[in-house]
Amino acid sequence: MNSRRPTRQVTLGDKQHGIIRIGDDAPVSVQTMTAGYTYEIDRCVAEINRLAAAGADIVRVAVPERKDTEALAKILPQVRVPIVADVHFHFQRALEAVEAGVHKIRLNPGNISDRGQVEKVIDACKERSLPIRIGVNEGSIIERKDKQKRMRELGEVFSDSQHARLLAIMIAKLEEYLDIFYERDFFDIVISAKSPDPTLCIEAYTEISKRFDHPLHLGVTHAGPRETGAIRSVAPLSHLLASGIGDTVRISYASDPALEVEDALELLYCLELRERKGVDLIACPTCGRIQVDLFTLVQDVRKSLAEHIELPIKVAVMGCIVYGPGEAEGADVAIFAGDRRGIIYVQGEKVANVPEEDILAALLDECQKFQARVRNGEAKLGEKVVDIIPPDPIGELGSGVEKIATGNVEKVTKLTISGQ
Repeated sequence: MNSRRPTRQVTLGDKQHGIIRIGDDAPVSVQTMTAGYTYEIDRCVAEINRLAAAGADIVRVAVPERKDTEALAKILPQVRVPIVADVHFHFQRALEAVEAGVHKIRLNPGNISDRGQVEKVIDACKERSLPIRIGVNEGSIIERKDKQKRMRELGEVFSDSQHARLLAIMIAKLEEYLDIFYERDFFDIVISAKSPDPTLCIEAYTEISKRFDHPLHLGVTHAGPRETGAIRSVAPLSHLLASGIGDTVRISYASDPALEVEDALELLYCLELRERKGVDLIACPTCGRIQVDLFTLVQDVRKSLAEHIELPIKVAVMGCIVYGPGEAEGADVAIFAGDRRGIIYVQGEKVANVPEEDILAALLDECQKFQARVRNGEAKLGEKVVDIIPPDPIGELGSGVEKIATGNVEKVTKLTISGQ
């Protein structure tokens, strides 16, 4: 993985709501947006607090009307996470949001193009040291007054790209808009360049990262429901993040925004861009060797451990004795199943052999005991004690002589799987 590209750094928030830094050496932050109406104060507060509890570092709210910005003054004292006001068509909403005490403004250059209006927003944010995100998203940057010469020049630069015209528009609009900010001596800027097209997102953010040193807000807009939107989002975002591009992330779904937070965090954990909080759960896929209700077990384990385990313990849930031992070697706590039973290992040492109906409770118990040992300094995460030895298939977890006889299972009497 490439090192993070150096950028300017912006800061938002305060003592009450927390201080978040975006860019340069700051951890990649996770954002989401409320789905309800901002003017419905109690519901908005409840949603913001739920999203913050899910792990959101920053929460954005829509302020399309005056009643939304009026609600901000009552919302902000009741939440504990930095709030961004999403402004589209009315610059006055931005000024009202700043006055209400929000921590960042999101502007859309395709919708607020009047220079005088933009300058008023810049000056208001500068006075209060608030950053501004400029969103040159595909759906809103189509310029009605193209500067044709600049477009042609940029079109030639991107001539090898299937997205040449859109890339040219994005860069041209961004350059034009940034000039206004620079002339006002304002540099606390975050840039986004979203699109529903994952390949365009990769190209746009890559080109922008070459031309500007502002931190980048990554996302795929209109990604769809979680079932398909997860792939549409993770494909470009993982590519960019692994390339060192990106400083704050929003995964967007037509679904509960808490799921956006959950998936964005998991992406950052997997790329080792954030320190994991809670269990790192792995499980084997479906196959004909499974002899317990693995799918139900995995979901039950995930929910149970999420409620009781806070440390990043690596837990493996394996459904058979063939690959389970080897794949579970690197786990702190592991279980692999045989014939309606499960063997539990803690850092490679066998600690329990339980019937299927007791697997969940026994696994949770071992995870809690291991967590307590780590906290007491008696154990360390990721330290393996002994190698896991798979059980004999005709022994205590065996599939039985009948299956061996038909060639469905090979007899294993003793085999040590190396974890190196």
